[in-house]
Amino acid sequence: MSWTPICDLDALLPERGVCALVKGRQVAVFRTYDGTLHALDNLDPFSGAYVLSRGIVGTRKGEPTVASPLHKQVFSLVSGVCLDEKEIAVPVYPVRVAGGLVEVAV
Repeated sequence: MSWTPICDLDALLPERGVCALVKGRQVAVFRTYDGTLHALDNLDPFSGAYVLSRGIVGTRKGEPTVASPLHKQVFSLVSGVCLDEKEIAVPVYPVRVAGGLVEVAV
């Protein structure tokens, strides 16, 4: 597994997403209020648009989530599963901080 630097940790604001191109894939990276980092595919499977990084970050029953900005389906930031339609999911990716940089592996 190889890690790709995305941005400085300080540049990733809590409850906001950023999009990064990692090995040809658009990856949405999020930082929650408690400082936890999450990375998942940026493609909204319902609309076919690469927009999840611009979604609304929140929680559902204590689970960190992002709601698509287009049709508002809610995805778990932990598993990638759509909490509104459990048979649909987006890939999740490992994410870490190394030397103050947020890194993602795909």
